[in-house]
Amino acid sequence: MPFTVLNSRMVEARIGPGQRLFSQRGAMLAYRGEVSFTPNIQGGQGGVGSMIGRRIAGEATPLMTVEGTGTVMFGHGGHHVQVVDLTGETLYVEADRLLAFDGALQQGTMFMGSQGGVMGMVRGQVTGQGLFTTTLKGVGSAAVMAHGGVIELPITPQRPVHVDPQAYVAHRGDVRNKLSTALGWRDMVGQGSGEAFQLELSGQGTVYVQASEEKL
Repeated sequence: MPFTVLNSRMVEARIGPGQRLFSQRGAMLAYRGEVSFTPNIQGGQGGVGSMIGRRIAGEATPLMTVEGTGTVMFGHGGHHVQVVDLTGETLYVEADRLLAFDGALQQGTMFMGSQGGVMGMVRGQVTGQGLFTTTLKGVGSAAVMAHGGVIELPITPQRPVHVDPQAYVAHRGDVRNKLSTALGWRDMVGQGSGEAFQLELSGQGTVYVQASEEKL
């Protein structure tokens, strides 16, 4: 079910019989119709395995299952919202940046080290986020949150993208990630910003970068 963007910080989803979606608890702003909201203890569409993965990862982002007939408006903390439409590929996103997503999407948990080796593990420590990241796969839509808006940067085999780990929101496609050091002349003279690490994304896909390096 596609999300309708109401403004930069709010989206609306229409839900009908036999459909459902998942959202962060507390993200519902208003709704119309006969809609129910129940705590989700099954780990989303991914089932118990996904739930266990999130528990191991230490992610504390509880979900609500939304069902019924009507329209629901979502937003959270005044954060900017970006809608990502998936057509079969996989979206990789930090759990606390997920506002809501289509219940038809298969949810899972991936250990970042499986893509970036030791560097993938270091990324979790540097960003302050878990070593795991949430995956959403299939055909459907997801609404993700960010500070100050989001820009989409294409990733191609000829042109990888380097992102400050704190500015990273999500990525999709056939993409590999690794953490690399970025020591420039400002660091040499003691005027660096402290951005000693960069997240390098290579392959074919898209990365979503937020305008602010603040955490959600």
